[in-house]
Amino acid sequence: MNAQPLRLSTAQPDFEARFAQRLHWSSETDHAIEQRVADILADVQKRGDAAVLAYTARFDGLQAASVSELELTQADFKAAFDALPVAQREALQAATARVRRYHEAQKKANGESWSYRDEDGTLLGQKVTPLDRVGIYVPGGKAAYPSSLIMNAVPAHVAGVPEIVMVVPTPVRGSVATGGVEGGNGAATATRGERNELVLAAAYVAGVTRAFTIGGAQAVAALAYGTATVPKVDKITGPGNAYVASAKKRVFGTVGIDMIAGPSEILVLADGSTPADWVAMDLFSQAEHDELAQSILLCPDAAYIDAVQAAIDRLLPTMPRAAIIAKSLNDRGALILTRDMDEACAISNRIAPEHLEVSSAEPHRWEPLLKHAGAIFLGAYTSESLGDYCAGPNHVLPTSGTARFSSPLGVYDFQKRSSLIEVSERGAQTLGTVAAELAYGEGLQAHARAAELRLPTIPPMRGTPR
Repeated sequence: MNAQPLRLSTAQPDFEARFAQRLHWSSETDHAIEQRVADILADVQKRGDAAVLAYTARFDGLQAASVSELELTQADFKAAFDALPVAQREALQAATARVRRYHEAQKKANGESWSYRDEDGTLLGQKVTPLDRVGIYVPGGKAAYPSSLIMNAVPAHVAGVPEIVMVVPTPVRGSVATGGVEGGNGAATATRGERNELVLAAAYVAGVTRAFTIGGAQAVAALAYGTATVPKVDKITGPGNAYVASAKKRVFGTVGIDMIAGPSEILVLADGSTPADWVAMDLFSQAEHDELAQSILLCPDAAYIDAVQAAIDRLLPTMPRAAIIAKSLNDRGALILTRDMDEACAISNRIAPEHLEVSSAEPHRWEPLLKHAGAIFLGAYTSESLGDYCAGPNHVLPTSGTARFSSPLGVYDFQKRSSLIEVSERGAQTLGTVAAELAYGEGLQAHARAAELRLPTIPPMRGTPR
C-alpha cells in the first residue's frame, strides 16, 4: 500500500490550477440524503417520540418501548466513570480541567455584562446571559469521541447553561447501515446498543445534565422541535455524518447551530528543522479520520520534502488505519515546495485551514503573518493531536476555508447578548429631538411622536394624516 501525496512547486507554471483542484471539496450533499433528512425531520416534528423510536429501531437496530428507556442517567455516567481504569479516569479529569480553565479565561476576557452612563445620566450597556438549554451531538456510529463531548459540554457549562442535553447513537454492531444515519438498520432485535463507557464517563466529568441514546437526523429533529420526552433546546452543537450535518442546516432558524463542518484538515508549515517522522505522523493524524480529510505540507526545502515522503513510506505500514490514510493522502494530500517561508504563510492564509502547525525553529517569527486558521500550533513539540484532546482550546474548528470568517467553538457560542438602554429625563430631550427628526425623514410619524411626547414642549406633529 502506497501513499503518494501530490508533489507541487509554486514555481511550476500550472501551480495555481493544480493547487486549486487539489483544494476543491464539494460540500453539496447527495439529493437523496437531503430528501431523506427532510422526511425524517417532518415526521419527528409531527409524531414526536413515536417517530424517534421508529427511526432508532430502523437505523440503529435499537428496540425500545419508549424514549424514556433510551435516556441515560447521572448514575449511568458515574458508574461508567468509576469502572474506568485509573489512568483513563485521570486523563479525562486532566483534559476536562485544562479545557475548563481555558474557557473560564475566555469568559472572563469578553463574556461579562457591562454598562456606562453618559454625562446626562443615560445608561448604555450590554447584558450577557447564557442560553437556557443546549443540545450536543456526540458521534457514535463508527467510533466513540469522548473528546468531542468534553469540547462541546465544557464551554456550555462554563457559560452557565443550566441544561446540557446529549444525544449519542449506540447502534447494534454488525448491522448494515441503510438509513444513512449513525449506526445500522433495523435487522437486529437487540434492546440495547453498544454504549461506550468512556463517553458516559466524560459526560459525568464534563457536566452533562441529560442524555439519550439516539442519533442521526432523528436526534437533531428531536432536539430542535422537542418531543414528549426529549426537551426542545435553543442551540445544537457537535459533529456528525452527512445526515446530521444536513439536519442541522435544515433546523437552523428554529434553533441555533455551531457550524456545518466539512472534512478534517491539517496544514503544516515546515522550515526543515523538525524530524521528518514527526511531520509525517502529523499528516497521518488527520488523514486517518476520513478518506476525504486533507493533509498538506508547505516547505521551502526540497530535500526535507523528500525526507517526509520517505517517512510516509516507512511509517504507513505500521498504521492500523493505513488504508484510510493512504486514500486520503493520495486523493487530497499535497507536499508543496515554496520559494520561502513568507510565501508558505501567504498560501496558508489563502487555504485558511482548520489546523495549522508552524513546525519551525522560529514559530513566533511567522505567527504574525498568519491571519486565517481555526487553530495555530506553534513549534515542533506542538502536535495537533494535543489540541484535539487536552491542551485547552476548543477542537471544534471551522473547516473548508471558513476560518476566514468563522471562529472556534467557545463560551460565546453558548451566550447571547442583550443591549441595555436607560434614558434619563435629561437625555430624552437631546435624543428625542434627534430621533424625531430622523423618523420624520423616514416617514414614520409614530416613531417620531413617541419621542416627542417625552419633550418638555411637544411640537406639532409633522406629516399629512392619511
